[in-house]
Amino acid sequence: MTPKPPARKANQPRHGIARVMSKLGLGSRTEAAGWVRAGRVRINGRIVHDPEFPVYQGTDVITLDGETTAASTRRVIMLNKPRGLVTTAADEKGRDTVYRCFEGGGLPWLAPVGRLDKASEGLLLFTNDPVWAAGVTDPAASISKTYHVQISRLPDTALLAAIEHGVTQGGERLAVTAVRCLRSGDKHAWLEIILDEGRNRHIRRMLAALDVLVLRLVRVALGSLVLGDLPKGQWRELSADEIARI
Repeated sequence: MTPKPPARKANQPRHGIARVMSKLGLGSRTEAAGWVRAGRVRINGRIVHDPEFPVYQGTDVITLDGETTAASTRRVIMLNKPRGLVTTAADEKGRDTVYRCFEGGGLPWLAPVGRLDKASEGLLLFTNDPVWAAGVTDPAASISKTYHVQISRLPDTALLAAIEHGVTQGGERLAVTAVRCLRSGDKHAWLEIILDEGRNRHIRRMLAALDVLVLRLVRVALGSLVLGDLPKGQWRELSADEIARI
């Protein structure tokens, strides 16, 4: 027997059922829409087939395959993303995605928290809590991101000063919080660059504007969370304390 929904609050907003199920961390909005269209979802005991059917989250009783849904326990996974994988669940070009790293891991639905482009490596988070993810990626949060970047030349004082000053590229201001040289070889060097924002291909575009080629780009930290010695292509679950410190 379907439980009777509690009384609704005045002016309580309604949202599409697929969106609500995604917000509960049950799956992506696309997955939830598929469940609805397949007739697997009931609202207050009635089957619905429209993914945009409006419901009152926290008030209407939503069941999937006869089981009452509830917000899933938040899970956050840290992956050491290898170079060459795209950060998406499915790629229209048939390229390998980051989800290849989770095959056989028995994980629930997880979405990436931000992105790393195909050529970039390192720390990438995934979670089943889209609300938490939105807070982490919100520019207003100003969570620092630390990268180790191998460049195609040896940096001098002028180059480091130019990086610190930032550039305007494509109408966008691309700046950094800090930059320093980690180590140099005969022809190449590694820089540490810290951002408190993350525009699309931020570091690559900024350095290209300064005629500097990026050879490798590895994200090594997000706030106080450090990638550490997690092997390439491997993942681990974050503790509640680690999640709280991000």
